[in-house]
Amino acid sequence: MNRPADVRFEDEDPFAVDRGEGRYFNRELSWLAFNGRVMEEASNSAHPLLERLRFLSISGSNLDEFFMVRVAGLKGQQLQDVEQRSADGLTPGQQLAAIITEGTELVANQQATWQSLRPELAEAGITVLEADEIEGETAAWLERHFREQIFPILTPQALDPAHPFPFIPNRGSSIIFDLIRSSDREPIRELVLLPTTMSRFIRLPGDTARYVMVETLLLRFSNLLFPGYAVKEHASFRVLRDSDIELEEEAEDLVLYFRSAIKRRRRGRVIRLEMENGISSELEATLKEELGGSDTILTEKGQFLGIGDLSALVEEDRPDLKFTPYSPRFPERIREYGGDCFAAIRAKDIVVHHPYETFDVVLAFLRQAAQDPDVVAIKQTLYRAGKQSAVINALIAAAEAGKSVTAVVELKARFDEEQNLLWAAALERAGVQVVYGFIDWKTHAKISMVVRREGNGYRTYCHFGTGNYHPITARIYTDLSFFTADARIGRDAAQIFNYVTGYVEPQGLELIDISPRTLRTRLMELIDGEIANASAGKPGAVWAKMNSLVDPAIIDKLYDASNAGVQVDLVIRGICCLRPGVEGMSENIRVKSIVGRFLEHSRIWVFGNGKTLPSDAAKVFISSADWMPRNLDRRVEYMLPILNKTVHDQIVDQVMVANLLDNEQSWELQADGSYVRIHPDGARPFNLHRYFMTNPSLSGRGAALEAGGETVPKLTIRRRRAPARGH
Repeated sequence: MNRPADVRFEDEDPFAVDRGEGRYFNRELSWLAFNGRVMEEASNSAHPLLERLRFLSISGSNLDEFFMVRVAGLKGQQLQDVEQRSADGLTPGQQLAAIITEGTELVANQQATWQSLRPELAEAGITVLEADEIEGETAAWLERHFREQIFPILTPQALDPAHPFPFIPNRGSSIIFDLIRSSDREPIRELVLLPTTMSRFIRLPGDTARYVMVETLLLRFSNLLFPGYAVKEHASFRVLRDSDIELEEEAEDLVLYFRSAIKRRRRGRVIRLEMENGISSELEATLKEELGGSDTILTEKGQFLGIGDLSALVEEDRPDLKFTPYSPRFPERIREYGGDCFAAIRAKDIVVHHPYETFDVVLAFLRQAAQDPDVVAIKQTLYRAGKQSAVINALIAAAEAGKSVTAVVELKARFDEEQNLLWAAALERAGVQVVYGFIDWKTHAKISMVVRREGNGYRTYCHFGTGNYHPITARIYTDLSFFTADARIGRDAAQIFNYVTGYVEPQGLELIDISPRTLRTRLMELIDGEIANASAGKPGAVWAKMNSLVDPAIIDKLYDASNAGVQVDLVIRGICCLRPGVEGMSENIRVKSIVGRFLEHSRIWVFGNGKTLPSDAAKVFISSADWMPRNLDRRVEYMLPILNKTVHDQIVDQVMVANLLDNEQSWELQADGSYVRIHPDGARPFNLHRYFMTNPSLSGRGAALEAGGETVPKLTIRRRRAPARGH
């Protein structure tokens, strides 16, 4: 799946810079290439076996969501005859055709990977039994289990003129049967929907991990479900539905709108139909006709439908087949102040690097704010908070303690809408002022603000995160949490909250830029600054780390920078529409993607400022935004400069250098759109995740670092010489 991520017409020159053709990779195909890299980790023997299986299941879940949202959107445009072209010049129909081609290959690779993992799992003592392997005591136990635990839940439905084809829910799996009645050879067609609440895998009793899939069990004991009938033919199938929620601007009550929209989403148009290999043409035609028509759905076939469900097997208690457990550190700087977060932050800005440093420090900050009698107000944005959120409990405790608490809850956080509605209701019941922000923009900025009475006045403490206030994902997502008591940042944060809650446009922000107002302009100015430096004969350099790079205007500006001799190093985990390494356009741009134990999620931007990177003089920013049109134009995001020297050094000399040095879990994007796995090739192997798991951060060390205690190894990166302009 690491094939070229672009699509061209036959007469298109792939490197035709002057005509504007071939300047961008297609966004959707770039995402498929990323998911291919995720899936390929399932074949990486450097990972423990169950972790490899986890990568495979993640690639399956990712692909489901891609079809439910991105493909559904393109399909909707096609059905409405919308011919708007993507940045790379493709119509919705052309993109769908390319997606089907690439997606079919990805599905085939997923199926092949699962088949290759099965014997390795069996050798390690984890087996998924087929129907012909169920015999003896195993068969007897499974029959009892089927009769007692599964049979009562199943509801076979005849398919005939008197019984219309039933509704199949999103991600719903079913089995269709063609039966023959033994008494008179009368044919009948039946459908059995597998309830989504039922576990896909049944574990047999005993120390040995033996599993049977529900559909295997149903086929094995079909005589109990259909007594008096013989099975002539059967086929499993699965559907994915359009799950995007289109917000109507005239919606008068946003909460009521989303409650009804979530219900509508469950009945969205079928986007993808997955069918079992070997299905007859007759049954295939029936399913296509009943589930939306052969011309309105995409179909795939495989041996195991719903690759994402393999995550259930990963839960097997086999620590020997998983990554060694890791316990994140608690920043020593806060311990030095007896756990008093405010005192530690007041003394000096601090950055916490998740998941290597615990998210508990963020919870401690909020809990202390809730309990501190001198805290008068708390303001918090909530994009994704998870189902068991200590953040919510801290805000509720603060409100119940009589503090003024404001929570900006984003209802438009995809697939978290229902959970966020529940949190909003719980917060309101506790007396929290709940605000839903702008109707047409998502509030994606991650900001927490605490106002505390100190002396004769008030001091504002702020937390800015590159990730969500989500305790679970904070264990596997690499993100930065920045704490500060800088009065300028506090004043800016107050204006941002007023903008979201009261539509009061910020005036004279001192340090922070926000989208959709000034962030894009500021970003362009910073790149222009590097172009000016290079043009004046000074070093010009840009280092940037993010999840996705899609915005054509930003990409074009980076091309301009490359042509001016600016050295651009990008760490883009997922989608990248920029084409690197093209002479006359992007020969000074390098792009890498890191896929490993942790999910790289932090957004960091570094500009050389006339010096070769890394440099103490560099301009450093953290952000909640990726470089995508939606982040820059249709979301509320922040961009914050890092001015504290220790924090600055940690982000540039540790985090960014480590990302650029990694040669064990990195892929480099080529000019043709393919990704090539980076190998040490005689160089010193370096794994940035292992490095941060075994080395303390600069900012969190506190006095221990200043006293010359345990040192932090110095990372060095070999500087590249910029080619002369015009070459």
